[in-house]
Amino acid sequence: MAHSPGKTSKYANFEQLREQAIALRRQGLSLRQIRNHLKIHNNDLLNRLVRGEPAPEWTRRPNAKDDLREQARELRRQGWTYDQIEAALGCSRSSVSLWVRDLPKPERRNPTEQATLAARKRWDHELAIRDDQRRRTKTAAEEIGAMTPRELFMTGVALYWAEGSKDKPYARRENVQFVNSDPGVIRVFVAWLDLLGVERERLRYRVMIHMTADVEGAQRYWAGLVGVDTSAFQPTTIKKHNPRTVRKNVGENYRGCLVINVLQGADLYRRIEGWWTGMVDAVSGLTMPPPSGKV
Repeated sequence: MAHSPGKTSKYANFEQLREQAIALRRQGLSLRQIRNHLKIHNNDLLNRLVRGEPAPEWTRRPNAKDDLREQARELRRQGWTYDQIEAALGCSRSSVSLWVRDLPKPERRNPTEQATLAARKRWDHELAIRDDQRRRTKTAAEEIGAMTPRELFMTGVALYWAEGSKDKPYARRENVQFVNSDPGVIRVFVAWLDLLGVERERLRYRVMIHMTADVEGAQRYWAGLVGVDTSAFQPTTIKKHNPRTVRKNVGENYRGCLVINVLQGADLYRRIEGWWTGMVDAVSGLTMPPPSGKV
């Protein structure tokens, strides 16, 4: 049956519009942009014009529950029940059922074992949340910015007085010795010595580490951190292992402590003690305002 002239014209116009709409869709335009471009205000017609063409990635809204869904599926794989997942994630039973119904059911355990496992998994989940919060909080490093020489000077004095060796009435030792296991603390301390004009030739390094650790690896690590060759290190101080002690500082990231001594440091030590006394006196003279809120 032949098309009437009117129908043929409409069909041709539709095909022409469809070609234009598809071309615009493939250029990454949204439906709203295509509608405005082609002056089409009929949503049904617009949808028919672009039928079969996927929406651009940028127009797809993320599903707010995608993250919860993945967490629910992971917990189900670990053997959690619907009740446990619902309580841990704060989701409805219907959502949990929809998300995990294709996964195998967990094994049945006796009530005591099940309660213990649930408690442990809840705690693991809580620890994961705390770790995430801790990582977010540590982004506060951006608030520091560049340090002025005076800020580094004050930081170094306080750092030494907290971590360095000090003269005592019962043990007279006016020498500068600093011991620490934190690489960041060591970097700040060495930068502080540079600020004070202490020549690197006056520094002596030594590693203190347990006998069960990688001694040579620790020496290489600390030497690289302070920028010297391992041959410049003094003999390592080995700590004997006590079998009755359960040590936590184990593994490949355990590198012991680095000891830094400053030769001919008596005068420097006295100045450090004087600087610290001055800082304490300065703080004592401050009028501290009442706390206005949490930091």
